[in-house]
Amino acid sequence: MSQFLQFLFSGVTVGATYALAALGFTLIYNASNVINFAQGEFIMLGGMLTVYFVNAGLPLPLAVALAIALPAVVGMLVEKLAIEPAKRSSQGAEVVSLIIITIGASLVIRGVVQVWLGKGTHAFPAFSGSEPIAIGGATLLPQSLWVLGGTALIVVALWLFFSRSLAGKAILATSYNPLAAQLVGIDTQWVLLVSFALSAALGAFGGILLTPITMTSYDVGIMLGLKGFVAAVVGGLGSGLGAVAGGLLVGIVEAMAAGYISSAYKDAVPFLLIFVILFFLPRGLFGAKITERV
Repeated sequence: MSQFLQFLFSGVTVGATYALAALGFTLIYNASNVINFAQGEFIMLGGMLTVYFVNAGLPLPLAVALAIALPAVVGMLVEKLAIEPAKRSSQGAEVVSLIIITIGASLVIRGVVQVWLGKGTHAFPAFSGSEPIAIGGATLLPQSLWVLGGTALIVVALWLFFSRSLAGKAILATSYNPLAAQLVGIDTQWVLLVSFALSAALGAFGGILLTPITMTSYDVGIMLGLKGFVAAVVGGLGSGLGAVAGGLLVGIVEAMAAGYISSAYKDAVPFLLIFVILFFLPRGLFGAKITERV
């Protein structure tokens, strides 16, 4: 039982980070139908920038704030300098072209960080010490509680944002029907810009929370981003609840497979899971049910 709990704690912790990445994918997909494959680089930026600012002598709270704000700015630059010009071109870029642009943006971000901060592995101290907490024969790191609590806080904050604020309702309206949103005066281009900023900030926040546990480097965003995408699809692409559920499910299944089968298959398990889920539920666990009239 203690072994099972240990694997469960590990899976839930990393799954919460996948959930934040999946929420980032969901935000941009709802606003534009684009899959932003630069999402993993925002996770990497959060951890790497926090390390940089802490090593530069800034207090941790300020370092964290800057490491969330700067990726948000980078996200807006990606939208303003790459996505928007492509969409406003004479013929208008197709969705596939926009997805390829986000892949190119991820390569640029990764390359800049590699040149600037190097290829080494980095970390910074846990927020509240590293003395493990014993629960039922298993141990839980205090930083894991920060990951879970931070994710829960973000989910509640997003719910309040989308249900109580005009900006949040504008984003929801755009996700339901962009043309109708434009007709009632909503600036859908502004919605996409805000969505990229929020998506980048969410990814960076997840990277910051996870770095004291797993460490970070310039290339960690590749796999974290792909697993966040898997979580979004498993939960139902476009569903906020699905993003959270998918992230936790992917994290738990990955940890159980690594513990009970072999850690060699850890990175392959999420991609096997996506095939199994989509075979039975093509729209994911919480995907919208669509009925076509013939």
